Amino acid sequence: METAEFGKAKTSAVGNAASAAIYLAGLSIIVASYLGLTGSALLLPAINPATTPLWPPTGFALALVLLGGYRLWPAILAGPVIPYLMAGRSPFECGSVGIGTLLAAFAGTWLIIRYSNGRQTFSTPAAIAKFAIISFAPTTMISSIIVLAGFILANNLDPSDAVVTWSTWWLADAAGTVVIAPVVVLWAMLPLRNFSKWNDLLESVVVSILVSIVGIVAYSPLVGSNLISDDLNVLLPHRSLFGFLVLVPLLWAVLRGNRRSVATAALIFVGMAVWGFATGSDSFAKTDLNGALLSLLVLSICVSVPPLALAAAIAMRQKTEDYLLSVRNELNRQIERKNAVLDSVKRHFQFLIDGVVDYAIFALDKEGHVTSWNSTAQKIMGYTPEEIIGKHFGIFYRPDERRAGAPIRALEAAIKKGKHAVEGWRIKKNGTLFFVTGAVSSYRDDSGTLTGFINILRDATERRDAEEKLFQAREQLAMSQKMEAIGKLTGGIAHDFNNLLMIIGGSAQIFARLLDPKLPKAIEAIQTAAKRGETLTRQLLTFSRHQHLSPTVVDLNASLKNMRTMIESSLRGNIVYNENLGDGVWPVKVDLAELELAIVNIAVNARDAMPNGGTFALSINEVTIDQAIGDNRLRGVFFAIALSDTGTGIPPNLMSKMFDPFFTTKEVGKGTGLGLSQVYGFAHQAGGTVTADSKVGQGTTITIHLPYCADEQITGSVAKTKTQNSQRRTVLVVDDSVDVAEVTSSLFEHLGYETIYRDSAEAALKLLDDGTKIDIVFSDIVMPGTIDGVGLAREIGSRYPNLPVALTTGYSDAAIAAPPHLRILRKPFDAEALKEFIRDVTAPKLTKTSGAPLAPGRTGALRKN
Repeated sequence: METAEFGKAKTSAVGNAASAAIYLAGLSIIVASYLGLTGSALLLPAINPATTPLWPPTGFALALVLLGGYRLWPAILAGPVIPYLMAGRSPFECGSVGIGTLLAAFAGTWLIIRYSNGRQTFSTPAAIAKFAIISFAPTTMISSIIVLAGFILANNLDPSDAVVTWSTWWLADAAGTVVIAPVVVLWAMLPLRNFSKWNDLLESVVVSILVSIVGIVAYSPLVGSNLISDDLNVLLPHRSLFGFLVLVPLLWAVLRGNRRSVATAALIFVGMAVWGFATGSDSFAKTDLNGALLSLLVLSICVSVPPLALAAAIAMRQKTEDYLLSVRNELNRQIERKNAVLDSVKRHFQFLIDGVVDYAIFALDKEGHVTSWNSTAQKIMGYTPEEIIGKHFGIFYRPDERRAGAPIRALEAAIKKGKHAVEGWRIKKNGTLFFVTGAVSSYRDDSGTLTGFINILRDATERRDAEEKLFQAREQLAMSQKMEAIGKLTGGIAHDFNNLLMIIGGSAQIFARLLDPKLPKAIEAIQTAAKRGETLTRQLLTFSRHQHLSPTVVDLNASLKNMRTMIESSLRGNIVYNENLGDGVWPVKVDLAELELAIVNIAVNARDAMPNGGTFALSINEVTIDQAIGDNRLRGVFFAIALSDTGTGIPPNLMSKMFDPFFTTKEVGKGTGLGLSQVYGFAHQAGGTVTADSKVGQGTTITIHLPYCADEQITGSVAKTKTQNSQRRTVLVVDDSVDVAEVTSSLFEHLGYETIYRDSAEAALKLLDDGTKIDIVFSDIVMPGTIDGVGLAREIGSRYPNLPVALTTGYSDAAIAAPPHLRILRKPFDAEALKEFIRDVTAPKLTKTSGAPLAPGRTGALRKN
């Protein structure tokens, strides 16, 4: 252990001794250098009294402290003093020179380290400017003041000349500092390995040679001596002007950014100028010492500080350019590597997404532009990658969706949620629509920054069509089952219900004739209830499409005019009714009673849609149609009855349901949902259709299209003849219900007919076979036995062709299959309706038939549902 410690101590001692030897050697070199420099400075006062005793030791000392630090103070203190001691100068002069040089170097070094980057002070223009300022004040000021004080104390200087002398020494010392210090620092900081750059070294040598030549020609006292002929003075009387040629090598060095060449050239050129100044050569004439000295100072500063600052700026730029170039090259290499990796990833990704055959997969940038496109996307949508990449994905949306901002909302939802499910109709390249399902997802980089989106879509058009067809089939099946069930229910109750209504209505009419009309108001209530029951039954039958129509050719214009009172009674007082009808004869073939009911149903719905009042308008227009309207294909001339209101309107999602049976938006108890269904059934059974157009808040227009009948005469134009026979005619009433038969017989008797009753078709035929005189047969269609009312009419037509037969029914499928020439009167009916019906049956055949039965008269005032 002790041996080891002794070895360490010995090694440490050897190291310290070597360091001390190096340190002493360095001090010796510095002192020797000072001896040479200061010796040359001591020669100058003998030549020119304006020379400072500090030049060049102050600048050299500043450079040494910047490079080696404050520990060099012994050499800096001794170096300037020794030559003065050897020359026999006084202690005050020697001490002032040494102390002034040392303090000036320390002060300048501290300020440069603090404010101008230390030894790197010649790296930037700003730092060089700071160095120049610090060199002038306070560095050389301190040295000049201390030396001046020493010389005054040594009585070698008159105090009266102190200011002028100090100014001269200070400026000369400052000029020497800005010339000497950069050369020492810049060359001392050059690493030895950089000498391998022979181009820079050769450049410095060449620049120095050129500057030397210019300085010799311009300022050297050698011109005119034995070395250089005096002929040059003759040829060049103002040779000092050639000093401007120094700008050529200086600018070359400056533009190359070679600060060492610039500093060296400045030192050489200023040295030549000092040489000329010392001998009084042109342009430093001894006759004008102050002017010559000023010229020398200006020359020193101009050729040292500005070129050095400009060279530093260019060097900085070159360094920056080299750095940026290296960074760019490195970035290019990184980009190449990244691109290679990215290309590999893209190829793998494209190979992956192209392998997906059922889904369109494409990427979007942050703005929604397509950046990648797989083969399935091309197959589904029709765009090639060259056609679609770079375009906004909103091109796939419908124009109305683009205007509404649907693509942007989809991206915003994907950004917010990370993944947004999409479903809807899109547009292919050829303009066709297809239904898609899928999702749009946002993806981000490692820092969480949004980089784009991924769209994954699937063409679900066939699936949606299949689902819609299945849904429609289920709806149709359900509707068919519902219709069948309700049809059976209606068929089961309609006949008996109408018989009951027939009994009620007919009995009420009998009571009204027999009793004082002022007595029982209950009769009117019975009749009203019967009419309401009749309307409800008709709506049920229309809904089930089993309503038997008795169409007749009528003047549509005149018929609608006759309905005005009925329509207005269906509205309220705060609703204005407007008609826009022409004066022409517009023939249509309809069941007039069903048309009246349809218009009343529309008017009632319009009334409910205008609780605060409004306008209800009816107009007729002749239109030529050759297109599909609704589910019908219509061709030819039609009359369009447009019924419009200014009500609340119907929302778009309910438009497709408005004609559905039992669909209503009214409160419970205020609507059956059969009104518009009756309109729909009537229009289709009449050979036309019905359409609706509505805007929420603006109103609704329902248009009934009825076909034009050009080849038929209007029934209303036939003159109605009344029977002039004085004898009472006999009617055979055939009905399985005794009560209905009694009511029917009483109505015939009220009209002046004799009646005979039979309860079956077989009994009626037996009566006719027995020879009983009958003028008209009036039979119910549905009756028990093997022969119903239609069969009875067929038998009578074959046996007794001149005997008129009229049929009646409340509801029966047999009525639909009845021959066209048979006349059918719907139950319940009143005396007036029966009178009109019998008159039509027994009237002479003055009109041209079309294979369809003539319509009965109106069955009375219709009631709203």
